[in-house]
Amino acid sequence: MPSSFACRLALLFLMSIPLTGCAPPAATGRPHVVTTVGMLGDLVRQVAGDDVDWTGLMGPGVDPHLYKPKESAIRKMFAADRICYLGLHLEGKMDRVLSKSHQARAAGRGLPPELLLDDDGEHDPHVWFDVSLWAMVLDQVADDLVELLPHRESVLRERADRYRQELLALHAEVKRDLAAIPKERRVMVTAHDAFRYFGRAYDLEVVGLQGVSTANQAGLRKVQEVVDLVVSRRVKALFLESGLPPAGGEAVLARCHSRSHPVNIASEELYSDALGPPDSPAGSYVGMVRHNVRVIVDALR
Repeated sequence: MPSSFACRLALLFLMSIPLTGCAPPAATGRPHVVTTVGMLGDLVRQVAGDDVDWTGLMGPGVDPHLYKPKESAIRKMFAADRICYLGLHLEGKMDRVLSKSHQARAAGRGLPPELLLDDDGEHDPHVWFDVSLWAMVLDQVADDLVELLPHRESVLRERADRYRQELLALHAEVKRDLAAIPKERRVMVTAHDAFRYFGRAYDLEVVGLQGVSTANQAGLRKVQEVVDLVVSRRVKALFLESGLPPAGGEAVLARCHSRSHPVNIASEELYSDALGPPDSPAGSYVGMVRHNVRVIVDALR
């Protein structure tokens, strides 16, 4: 049986069968929580600590827009007491599947609609790039974990409150660090349009070669538009993103050089849709944000 067909078949089962009781409880006796992107896994880890067993589906370099779960991932979801996903169409077709599951909770569902950016009639899902918005997602994750572990509510709330204060301090830190970039240089050209919340929150102009979803490829016309902007605005640097091919950025770079504008590629990649390796500074949400800010400031200042 081809794996793609098996995957589709398993997803159909996931849509039609309640997950409660599909697997025996974890050997530890703790609830088993499955998360999609690493940023959500980090939230669960901060709030739940050792009160749950946690499994992440998407590791470093995995693009959630294009992610297709393997049979092993399907089994993990069937075995979970709770599935934590962002929603807002971040996980592509999995959003529709997970919305049918009794065990799944969309962590982005409580965000005020007026704070969400629009993308052709749908919400831009990259809310973690505004740290103050991510603190709101934290509150939703904490509520969902309290629902799962009501007898541990006071401990879960205490951890969430402590981490919320860390996030709000990080939000202020990012504003302060990015203020070092002169106003006329605050233009970010990235591989895809993931940084719009970042630009709105921290006063940068953001231009992406691809759309909000990496499923939307950049055409020659878009590349030329970006080249024209980079040359006319004398943009200093282009940013590549982990997990995304560098071809688009390299095409812009070559065309800019042909027009005698010596733009550079930033010295390190940005992390956009995934955290860095677990043993790296960008292996946590806070570390990822600090890494990105450092790379942006170094390249543009």
